[in-house]
Amino acid sequence: QVQVVESGGGLVQPGGSLRLSCAVSGNSLSILKMGWYRQAPGKQRELVATITGDGNTNYADSSVKGRFTISRDNEKTTANLQMNSLKPEDTAVYYCNALVRAAGLSRNYWGQGTQVTVSS
Repeated sequence: QVQVVESGGGLVQPGGSLRLSCAVSGNSLSILKMGWYRQAPGKQRELVATITGDGNTNYADSSVKGRFTISRDNEKTTANLQMNSLKPEDTAVYYCNALVRAAGLSRNYWGQGTQVTVSS
C-alpha cells in the first residue's frame, strides 16, 4: 500500500517562508515523479511544481517561479517545497502527488493536504 503524507503547513506573515515536505512509502515501488498542487477556497486545484526521478523540475507559472523551489532527497522518497516571499494569494491547501510504478502499473497517489495561510 502506497502512502503519501505531507507536513510543514501553517500560518505565516506576508514575506515569510515555509517548507513543505512530502514522504512516500510503500513496498517495491518506483516513484516516477512527485509534485505539489494547491487549491484555494472556491478555486480548482492547480499545479505548483513537479520534479522527476532524474531531478528535472517544472514550475506552473511566473507567480511561483523564483519564489518556490521543489527538491527531492537522495533516496527520492521525499519531495520538499521551499516557499519564500509568501503572499496572501498563496493561501491554499497544498497537496502532494506521486506518480508511482508498482507491480508493472503506474498510478497517481495523493496526500491528504496541508493548509498554508499567509496573513498578517
